[in-house]
Amino acid sequence: MNRSRSSWDKKAPHPAVTRITRSSSSQVRHPTEAQDSSSGSRSATKSVSRRSLASVARLVKLGRCKNVVVVAGAGISTASGIPDFRTPGTGLYANLEKYNIPYPEAIFNIDYFSNDPQPFFSLAKALYPGSHRPNYIHYFIRMLHHKGLLLRMYTQNIDGLEKLCGIPDDKLVEAHGSFSTASCHLCYTPYPAEEAKHAIMNDNIPICTFCAATVKPDVVFFGEDLPQKYFLHAEDFPKADLLIIMGTSLQVSTFFFFLKQVMRSTVPRLLLNRHAVGPFEKVPLRRGDHMELGDLEDTVRRFAEMLGWNDEIKELMRSQETGVSSPLSIRKTNEKGEKQTSVSLKMASVDLTGCMRLIW
Repeated sequence: MNRSRSSWDKKAPHPAVTRITRSSSSQVRHPTEAQDSSSGSRSATKSVSRRSLASVARLVKLGRCKNVVVVAGAGISTASGIPDFRTPGTGLYANLEKYNIPYPEAIFNIDYFSNDPQPFFSLAKALYPGSHRPNYIHYFIRMLHHKGLLLRMYTQNIDGLEKLCGIPDDKLVEAHGSFSTASCHLCYTPYPAEEAKHAIMNDNIPICTFCAATVKPDVVFFGEDLPQKYFLHAEDFPKADLLIIMGTSLQVSTFFFFLKQVMRSTVPRLLLNRHAVGPFEKVPLRRGDHMELGDLEDTVRRFAEMLGWNDEIKELMRSQETGVSSPLSIRKTNEKGEKQTSVSLKMASVDLTGCMRLIW
């Protein structure tokens, strides 16, 4: 690869926050990895699971859940055609042999990147957002926002689909970074994301104008600091009156720590996943814990139907995908769960070019 410099003005490095490190376990997981590949306990029957889902839907309809926090991993994007990290045969780590790296996780290791950035930049061409669309799960989370219920969404993903489906930036914490910004991996001096992408796509290596080290997209690697925004909303978890965990193995320690902050037995925690993970592996479940195991997209559709939101979500998806302005009727509910006068939310025409520019 050739090395290219940017005309970007020099800026002070951003402060370090908390560092992601590799686990000493042989089952090392990448910070951006959140697929539900845990073997998990499967002792909960489907009938109990379904009752749990219905009971949470009832709480939402009764107006008991007004500060919903969503924690999501790679499992929410597999329906969009994006592979997770560890599924045998199809996962990202199973298809890295062509990059000639010593072990799969090396491609996301900051020390390895410092010595040889080419493997990551080759992979980054395929990882850059732009070729996949949000699915029903993403729009369900956006509907939580439209209903005025979403306090915050914490995503472990770097695919940008949350922004593409319209979840506002102030409601979104991209805990493992994103491709929307770039900076020097050594001194953290910001670098124009568009220039970084252009260089990478043309087999060039973007170079910091401040210290001449390699620039990379602000995706969190092993050994790097977590985004500062991740910690700015730490009060979200104690404030939450419903925590929804979906499509994640909960193997990242920082997420597991925040999960423990929602400890009041009266606060429901709902796991929507293929397997039981984390505290949901324990039998019996903690009071207030609920889970629905199985195909995530099917589960979320059932949940939306229980809430009476399915038609609204489909209407929202059609409006986004066609780029045609249409009024979206958002039915509000009061604390007693009674339907109030519908509010018409005018959907602006979707400028796909603009959307993609925002993402990367």
